[in-house]
Amino acid sequence: MANYVVGHKIPDSDSICGAIALAYLKNQIGEEVIPARLGELSPETQFILDKFGFEAPLLKTSYAGDGVYIVDHSDIALAPDDIDQATILGIIDHHKLGDLTTSTPLECWIRPVGCSNTIIKMMYDFHQVAIPKNIAGIMLCAILSDTVIFKSPTCTTADIKCVEALAEIAGIDDYKALGMEMFLVKSAVEGTPVRDLILRDFKDFNMNGHKVGIGQLEVVDLSVFDDIKADLLTDLAQLKAEGQRHSILLLLTDIMKEGSELLIISDDESLAEKAFGVKTLDNKAWLDGVLSRKKQVVPPLQSVFSE
Repeated sequence: MANYVVGHKIPDSDSICGAIALAYLKNQIGEEVIPARLGELSPETQFILDKFGFEAPLLKTSYAGDGVYIVDHSDIALAPDDIDQATILGIIDHHKLGDLTTSTPLECWIRPVGCSNTIIKMMYDFHQVAIPKNIAGIMLCAILSDTVIFKSPTCTTADIKCVEALAEIAGIDDYKALGMEMFLVKSAVEGTPVRDLILRDFKDFNMNGHKVGIGQLEVVDLSVFDDIKADLLTDLAQLKAEGQRHSILLLLTDIMKEGSELLIISDDESLAEKAFGVKTLDNKAWLDGVLSRKKQVVPPLQSVFSE
């Protein structure tokens, strides 16, 4: 019986490309594994798969009774709803250690790098399995996305070296130009429903018993949001109420200016000041130098909720 590999809910490029890349590796070393996903593809991820000739992984939301490899997270809130009825065979992740637990031993590859696909590249090297040209392409795109073309503080030397090696395999001469092409796809927001934009890259976190939702939209020019910022705030308030969240945040990240405008709706009006040292005006604040939700937003929020 085949096992599965799946990323987190509301999957990003790392989750989707990682599922495809890890499934291929596992099959090459004699284990039948099927790549899967928990949600629809983002425009960026669709661009990546189209460019390198891949179909979307299997849409599968139930894993009761299945063997599963988890990629790009280790949090119950981000995992399949019935993950407690599955057998977790392994976790490959680059975030903080979450609250998933297992009843049997498992394979764990957890590294403080910028992207799960960097770790999967290490796994290919460990098993001495050659990476096909098209899989190398999607892996390097995932790394460029997660590290914001190496601008994110989460980016490490390992990420850069992996992209260089993968670009050579994939035959890509100018991978930074490819990265900008991806971010231009991300920046195309006109005509997209506000709720779809908020949920494009959105994660819920359990912070000391408080549910906190954090979304992020990375673009090359924040002016694309000028006409819809009020609508974004209105829908954030609705989404907060619908999910019974303590707080909900949306980062509008300008990769050229290397900072993020924070939109926030919270039960604690001083949350942004406590966490980031900035005062909000009309539920908005500029966070200079903030590009990473994982490293620069989640930790200070968790510290506030732990006090």
